Amino acid sequence: MPTVDRGMLIRCVEAATLAPSLHNSQPWRFRIDGETVEVYADPARRLEVLDPHGRELTISVGAALFTLRAAIRDAGWIPAVEAYPDPDEPDLVARVRPEQPAEPSPEAHELATAISRRHTNRRPFSSAVVPADVVDKLRDAAVHEGARLTVADRASRTVIVSLGRAAADRLRGRGGYFAELNRWTRPLPGRLDGIPAHAMGPWDALERIPMRDFGVVMSQPSRHGEEFEPYPTIAVLTTVGDAPAQWLQAGQALQRILLVATRLNLATTPISQPVEIPSIRDVLSDPRTDRWAQMVIRLGYGAPAAATPRRPVAEVLIAQSS
Repeated sequence: MPTVDRGMLIRCVEAATLAPSLHNSQPWRFRIDGETVEVYADPARRLEVLDPHGRELTISVGAALFTLRAAIRDAGWIPAVEAYPDPDEPDLVARVRPEQPAEPSPEAHELATAISRRHTNRRPFSSAVVPADVVDKLRDAAVHEGARLTVADRASRTVIVSLGRAAADRLRGRGGYFAELNRWTRPLPGRLDGIPAHAMGPWDALERIPMRDFGVVMSQPSRHGEEFEPYPTIAVLTTVGDAPAQWLQAGQALQRILLVATRLNLATTPISQPVEIPSIRDVLSDPRTDRWAQMVIRLGYGAPAAATPRRPVAEVLIAQSS
């Protein structure tokens, strides 16, 4: 059996850093131990106001974990994943090991190719309808990771948009919200995290889309409102259970969905505001069946979005102890 090349693992970790994260906080670290990659949460990068329990941090790390899996698979290995392998080390969320060499399928290769092309798009989409067969592929992507993706019908969409506005109002009234938003949107020389001005997009003049307005803390005289798509395609990602294991599962499902969508030339916007207020999140969930909303996703067709910066792999890779 061929040996696992450390250089290949480093390249796969570098691909994993392209995953989406709340406010582009990039709350992950990695350690290469022989032929195994350990994936860690970085609690220092948790957003204390928006994410007091670390749910969205774990979803972000789950997205990076899936990206690592996809990159290893494209490199010609079937990855074996052990989630939360050490109860005494809760920040260690997974160990990933290239277990068996195997040529990637065309689908696996296309998924990995989408990693560098996937960018959160906060600009208006066209009014083109997302076809039913495309929606089915996205649903299948969620199921593949043990989650469920439910596309809102007209009535549900109206409710979600209303809930999104209510969540935005509640969040603006939360102590420390604007200071935290400013922390992750403030331009700094050489900054390689956070949301740069070019990625914020315009504000929705008609308030049809329940997205966060990143421009509220910045002085941008040239920033203007635009009309977004009149009937947005909005989906809710849910899991059975609502513990760290399910948050990690949700992150992997989210990234698989986003990469499949990218492969199918869809633009995507993960929307977290409606699930950041517990009472509003409860409306999108079904506690009776223990099914919990983890993320809202906007889908559609639009001009490609620009990439946001990423920290270099050397900054997220934990050095091996001697």
